[in-house]
This record gives sequence, C-alpha cells and structure tokens, in this order.
Amino acid sequence: METLTSLHVVGSPALGGAEHFLLRLTAALTGAGHPATAVVQRGSAVAAAVDPGVERVELPLRRGIDLRSPGALRSLVRDRAPAAIQTYMARATRMTRLRGPRRTLHVARLGGRYRLRDFRHADVWVGNTHGLCRWMVDAGFPAERVFHIGNFVEPRRAGDPADRTRRRSEWGVPEPAFVLAALGRFDARKGFQDLIEAVGRLPASREGERPFLLLAGEGREAPALEAAAATLGDRVRIGGWVAGPDALLPAADLCVVPSREETLGNVVLEAWAHGVPVVATRTAGPSELIEDGVNGRLAPVADPAGLARVLESAWAAGPEARRAWVEAGRDALERRHGRRAVLDAYLALYGDAERWIRR
Repeated sequence: METLTSLHVVGSPALGGAEHFLLRLTAALTGAGHPATAVVQRGSAVAAAVDPGVERVELPLRRGIDLRSPGALRSLVRDRAPAAIQTYMARATRMTRLRGPRRTLHVARLGGRYRLRDFRHADVWVGNTHGLCRWMVDAGFPAERVFHIGNFVEPRRAGDPADRTRRRSEWGVPEPAFVLAALGRFDARKGFQDLIEAVGRLPASREGERPFLLLAGEGREAPALEAAAATLGDRVRIGGWVAGPDALLPAADLCVVPSREETLGNVVLEAWAHGVPVVATRTAGPSELIEDGVNGRLAPVADPAGLARVLESAWAAGPEARRAWVEAGRDALERRHGRRAVLDAYLALYGDAERWIRR
C-alpha cells in the first residue's frame, strides 16, 4: 500500500473522548507507516499528550474570533498535500475550509450529535456509531458519503493485584469495598447525579463489602455533585479530571456509564480493555455495544432506582459472572473495535480520496 499521510485537527483544550481517540489514531497510523500529524490548540492538555513519535503542530484554534487558524490550516494542506485532513468536532471543522484545486480529502469525524451546519462543507463524514450515521443521512447528508468507522482502544494486560491495591489506596478506598468507577465531564447529560442517588439506594454491605463510588471529572455540575455526594457520607469519593482511564479503572470492580445521552460511550470500550465489567444506561451508544447479560448490563435511563437495581444485581452476580461479561466484552472489542480493523477502514477512505473530493 502507498504511504498515506494525514492531518488530524481538534480545537478543544481538554482531553475527552474525541481527543483521546485522535491521540490513539495518530499514533497508530504513524506506527503503521502512514505519518499522521496532530494539529492541536497551542499549550493545551491535548498538545501535551501527543505521542512523542507523532508530529505535532500547535495553532491558536480559539473559540470565537480566530483569524489566523483557518489560513494556517489551508497553508498546511497546500504545502504538504496530505491524502486527508480529518477534523474532530465543530470548531476544527468550521475552521477547515479548503479552496481551489486540491488532492486532499476533508474528512469530518463526528462522535456526537453536533450542529450539522458546521459540517456540511466537508467531503465525507465518519460517524462512530450506526445511529449517528443514520441521523446524518436522515438530515440530508448523501448516504454514499457517510461512513461508519468505530473507535478502537488498545487492550491492556491483565491487571496486577499490586497495582490494584496501590490505585485503591491512592483513591482512599475504605477496604473491604465493592468499587464502582465512573468518569467524564461533569455535565447533566452524563447522568452522574443519577448514579450518586443510585449508590445511596444500595445495601450498606454485602458479604462484608461496602459499596464505594469513585467519580473522576470536572465541569459545571461539580458543585451539585459534591453536594449530593456529601449526603452519602463516605460512600463517594469525587476526584478531579484524570489524564486517562488508566488512573481510575484499575481500582474498580465495576465501571458505570450512567449517561442520559451517550452517542458511543468510549468508557465502555476502555473498561473492556482494562478487564473491568460494565453497567451502562440504555442510551444509543452503549445499546449498540452491550448485549444485556452477555457482555455487560443495561439499566434504564434517568432512573436512579432502576439503575440501583441493576447495580445491586451486578454486585450480587459475583466475580465469576462479571469475569464472563468482561471476556465477552473483550471479544467484541477485538472483533469490532480492534486497531487493525479501524486503521484499515480509515486508510481505505484516505486512499480513495480522488473519488470523494468535491470539485
């Protein structure tokens, strides 16, 4: 296969699901012999996290008025003529407006239901779930230019008991405990308020273990979440934003994704990669990933009592049942969200740029 170079642009300053995927994809493409450049906001947490083997270009990429970045992006495309420039989320996509004759394909990658007028000028669109792709087509995007390519995460080796003990100690887990872990932006759509209420409904103990919730993130809902957690005494520990799931998931017995809206749910994939069983609400993304009772459990949306029932059931199921969910989840991860399958899909799209570039 010919070498296919690409630019990957994201404008956000903080690390979230899209940003972590950009970091993984650029490293994987570069490692496979297809150099990918990460174009990121100057001085951001995303810039600091770019793999040392990946070229990094820093631009202002500011919210609001930014007269420099659009021209700088056009210059990068003109001077380098990559096979593709791939933009993540609205800000980067709005700023990427290619003009005149070109050989570079503009791929807009969507991981959520954003305002579509910010994306229509791209050549092709990638949705990371089937539901997102259907939504774009229903909104008038030409179906032949909408591609479903999932996310991938790298499977981790089986957890080291010593690392588990260390992580739990760092988080101040009061042993013996059954540890629930959740992470993400503290936004009402993530459902963390529902999760805290659900934890309050769990039994005080089961076979000597007490339920304990580790919640990591930051955002505008933080004060409300901290107030809710305070009513549960020592059942909840809220930490700030963590650099990645590695800082939290090794401490967990169960990962919880309590979202009220969730397009994909990268945390589900991360949990499987770490060998941690998952309970998620029946939002669009997790419902595509999880077969209830086979590779995880699904709970009702925005229903703390219903979530508590499913959490208690998962707790009562015991370690062997939860290990079986993890094994099935890791199998699904490898088959549908493995690195090779995702890389091949993107490279096939980049390699067919001439077909899709709008003239």
